[in-house]
Amino acid sequence: MNYQNPIIKSDYSDPDVIRVDDNYYMIASSFNHTPCIPILKSKNLVDWKLISYVWDKLPFNTYDEVKHGSGVWAPSIRYHNNKFYCIVPFPDEGIYVSETIDIENGPWSEPRLLIKGPGIEDPCPIWVDDKCYLVVGFVKSRIGFNSMLAIYEVSSDLKEKLTDYKIIFDGHNIAPTVEGPKFYYHNDYFYILAPCGSVKTGWQIALRSKNIYGPYEMKIILMQNDSKINGPHQGALIDIPNDKWAFIHFTDQGPYGRVICLEPVEWIDDWPICGLIKDNLLAGTPVSNYPYIIDIKSDYKIIDSDDFKDNKLSLMWQTPANKKSNFYKLDNALILNSINGNILNLNMLPNLFLTKILYSSFEINTKAILFLNEFDEAGLCYMGDTYSYICIKKISDANHLILKRGSFEENDNIILDEIYDSNEIIFNLKYIEPNKYYLGFNNKYFEYEFIATPGRWIGGKYGIYSKGVNNGFAKFIYFKCMEMKK
Repeated sequence: MNYQNPIIKSDYSDPDVIRVDDNYYMIASSFNHTPCIPILKSKNLVDWKLISYVWDKLPFNTYDEVKHGSGVWAPSIRYHNNKFYCIVPFPDEGIYVSETIDIENGPWSEPRLLIKGPGIEDPCPIWVDDKCYLVVGFVKSRIGFNSMLAIYEVSSDLKEKLTDYKIIFDGHNIAPTVEGPKFYYHNDYFYILAPCGSVKTGWQIALRSKNIYGPYEMKIILMQNDSKINGPHQGALIDIPNDKWAFIHFTDQGPYGRVICLEPVEWIDDWPICGLIKDNLLAGTPVSNYPYIIDIKSDYKIIDSDDFKDNKLSLMWQTPANKKSNFYKLDNALILNSINGNILNLNMLPNLFLTKILYSSFEINTKAILFLNEFDEAGLCYMGDTYSYICIKKISDANHLILKRGSFEENDNIILDEIYDSNEIIFNLKYIEPNKYYLGFNNKYFEYEFIATPGRWIGGKYGIYSKGVNNGFAKFIYFKCMEMKK
């Protein structure tokens, strides 16, 4: 039985993965979207399910408004002394830490500051005897330089910084834009795995040394070579029972986001070579398909639809700013209140309910019953750096069916406006590989073809909303996503 790469065609950027007993846990970046830091679980590294998030909201009031591209960048997860630690970098605020003894049910501790200040990214700890060290990268736009890795010594409980950072690797000449380091220890060596060379076209290196502070040797261990998997980027080296190893990483797939791939690993001369090992090639090559590394059947999958029958919001939904209690309620439907009508451009609306793309091609159907007052509106959107949406807006006591598009560079523009004589509607979105989508209603589509784009450091998303100033609301009865097979 073979798996296919990507194993998750969905935007789980900057994955970090650990094994605890026979369970595998993955976390990923969430940027400005909440709840923050998704937690996924697997039994075989191929089939995953979303089980929780580390935090319900971002720990700063500035994220009550939409701040595209800010927020949580590349957290790491580790298990030490019967505790799970999540180390969370914010490019503008600093490095924070949260912990729990139960990763599946929580609760996680309140975020606590470990390193204050902008520009430190991608932290990952390692414990050596009773000491703890944190490897980090640097954000040039915040601190003035990048392409270097450094180490802090911190307290073993990750509550206190003990030393300032010390540069242990300069990649300017041999590994430009090195970032995303992950710490490991194996066969008497400290290893740091890190991507470099840029997100879309880069490669993966390993550094090794018998001293935590170096000097470190370097080897390229994974690059695109003749594969279709471009720029194998940031990821995690995973130990598996019976002396097996694997590597999970992302690859940038435009509007689909930074999707997840799985590679076999073979140790050669104490180097973890990832992917296929081919003659005369500099490094391992990403696999397009490969036998299951862990041959265990699993029914885990990531949810793509919602009938809104539970008494709590499905894990599939995130908002692009801190969620507030007046955004919604659940009552055998998702009731979205018409608020924030003063925000004109949809990409700045904090109460968008968005979810990730999961399939190459798919169709969305969502039914809404509308209770709108003057100038209230509700609809379905595709959201990226450029975006479009279909909505019903109440104007002069009439329902207007409106099709709009917008972008980060320009205000939302009306493409179509016509009267709609009902308070019930099925909004439709159809996405055709690789990046075309269409909007419609009541299972009829407009001829307008939109080009999908990614968002700010993330893939495109789609979702539902209601906004206004006159206390209306929209009652969404279901949200169905159907994969369109080739």
